[in-house]
Amino acid sequence: MAGHNKSGAVMAAGTKRVIYAALVGNFLIAVTKFAAASYTGSSAMLSEGIHSLVDTGNQGLLLHGMRRARRPADKHHPFGYGAEVYFWAFVVAILIFAVGAGVSIYEGVLKILDPHEIESPYVNYIVLALAMVFEGVAWVIAYREFQASRNGRGFVAAIRQSKDPTVFTVLFEDTAAMLGLIVALIGVYLATALQLPWLDGAASIGIGLILAATAVLLAIETKGLLIGEAADPQVVRDIRAIVEATPTVDALNEIRTLHRGPSDILLAISVDFEDNLTAGKVEEAIQRLEVAIKERFPAVRRLFIEVQSAGDHRAMQAAEAMQAAKTRA
Repeated sequence: MAGHNKSGAVMAAGTKRVIYAALVGNFLIAVTKFAAASYTGSSAMLSEGIHSLVDTGNQGLLLHGMRRARRPADKHHPFGYGAEVYFWAFVVAILIFAVGAGVSIYEGVLKILDPHEIESPYVNYIVLALAMVFEGVAWVIAYREFQASRNGRGFVAAIRQSKDPTVFTVLFEDTAAMLGLIVALIGVYLATALQLPWLDGAASIGIGLILAATAVLLAIETKGLLIGEAADPQVVRDIRAIVEATPTVDALNEIRTLHRGPSDILLAISVDFEDNLTAGKVEEAIQRLEVAIKERFPAVRRLFIEVQSAGDHRAMQAAEAMQAAKTRA
């Protein structure tokens, strides 16, 4: 039990360090980019400044969500506030799309309609090169944090099965930042070398499209968490094994899990105990089951055990299926 708690605490601390590092870095980079955009008149650089500023605000929102998620349960929210992390991660996706992508595309269109030459392009080159170094360091830190949470799963599977949006959100943002910097650098260079200033605006639109794609991916992943996702399949299998290995259990009728937060699982199980048990023995068995499950999985914060015969459970499922069919009809 202690081992699981320590691992979760280390992961949370590591995630916070990644977010704090990205927040400070993005704020400083944003100030530098805005200064360079004002001096050179580059639309792509202005879009990059907006990008970094939006990322700064997003990291602040993620930290805000993590802080609010730690609040204890109360009478208005009896299952706690863990899902606040999911809500604020979804807000981050909306901001990236609406502010980051929207403003970048708008600025790009304006530059294409009214192109003007970039002044002192070398200022942009220097700023973009330094930004790539800083963003590269932030990306490596975020990637290592993500790698630590993969548990041997493939890259895509790890993202799809992750219950902590703060981990992959920062990685997505840093990846979009690196791609945006590359597009900005190419746009500024081509606009200057070919004397086609509208290419600077095209680069700004490209940055906006990168941000839009990032926002859509984040929204898809966080939407599933907001609606409610089950625990990791391996966790479910291990819980099933614990229940079925209990001597007084005749059958496990059903098991349902729901993540209320990255480390907050709601568990409900229906159990058919042996018929010869007294009420006191059933209570003892339930107590032992609860202790065993929570010791193995501290993330299971709420556990509900329903005592029901296998036959009654099947009858109840059949009635529910019939009612669902009537509703669909």
